[in-house]
Amino acid sequence: MKKKSSTPEEKLMDKISSDAEKKIDARKKGKEIMFGLGIFGIVGFSIAIPTLLGILLGSYLDGKTESSISFTMTFLFLGLVIGCINAWRWVKETSEGKK
Repeated sequence: MKKKSSTPEEKLMDKISSDAEKKIDARKKGKEIMFGLGIFGIVGFSIAIPTLLGILLGSYLDGKTESSISFTMTFLFLGLVIGCINAWRWVKETSEGKK
C-alpha cells in the first residue's frame, strides 16, 4: 500500500508513477490483443488458401472431364480439411512455444 504524500513534489511523483504504470500495462495488453488478431488472420488464411486452391483445381477438373463426381466439391472438402489440419498444427506449435 502506498503512503500518503505530503508535499506537492511527492504527489506529483506518485501521479507520474501511477500514469507510467498504467501506460506500461496498456502497452502489454495492446500487444496481446495484436498477437491474438494476428493469430486469427494467420489461421484464417491457412484455412482459406487451401480451400480456395481446392475449389480452383476442382473447377478446372470439372471443366476438363465429363464425370458424375463433382471435383469442385471433393477438392473443396479436401482443401478445407488440409487447411484445418494446418491451422491446428500451427496453433499447437505456437502455444507450445509460449510456455
